[in-house]
Amino acid sequence: MERSYDDELKDRNFGDYIYETPYWIVFLAPNQSNIGTSVVALKRHYGSLNGIQDEEWIDFGKIVRDLETSLKKSFNPTLFNWGALMNADYMVEKPDPHVHWHFIPRYMHKVEFGGLIFEDRYFGSMHPRPVLNVSDSIRKEIIEKIKENIEL
Repeated sequence: MERSYDDELKDRNFGDYIYETPYWIVFLAPNQSNIGTSVVALKRHYGSLNGIQDEEWIDFGKIVRDLETSLKKSFNPTLFNWGALMNADYMVEKPDPHVHWHFIPRYMHKVEFGGLIFEDRYFGSMHPRPVLNVSDSIRKEIIEKIKENIEL
């Protein structure tokens, strides 16, 4: 049986599946130093933003609204950063970039969740965030909290 591109997206290490829309898949990112950090990936394979279709942009706008609303209810971030960074795709001999967005909630305060304390040590700056890998059970709890506050 041939794999769909959706299946291949799940293999790109964007993280754990949260939900999907007609044009995008939302993943909980591997690094949770800022709780709720996610990746939103275009379902069809395309390598740059200039090829995103109007209906895909409209769908993406709904994801922005839904994720920001959910995270505000779930963890009360101070602000949100969005970035389309595909630099790592060019670290190999034959680059194969794929349009995806990094969604990074930023916190001026500590967040306690699942018995852990999440602290945005570099709030207000562009310093790289330290890596925080949390257990599978905490990842599942974060995903459930996000989904609980999204109208799917």
